[in-house]
Amino acid sequence: MLNIVILWNTVYFQKIIGEMRAEGIHVRDEDFACLSPLKFAHINLHGRYSFALPTEVQGG
Repeated sequence: MLNIVILWNTVYFQKIIGEMRAEGIHVRDEDFACLSPLKFAHINLHGRYSFALPTEVQGG
């Protein structure tokens, strides 16, 4: 699960940086290289995640 979250963050970073550059905002490659997909509150390095499923899915 952790790998999926990190992959999502990495892909999302690339998308945001691409959009910023397309809008003419200068983003240095050096700054982009220093970003880490691990530095977010939703990253749980202890391996425990919980998900609340919608009622219609839980009922089968």
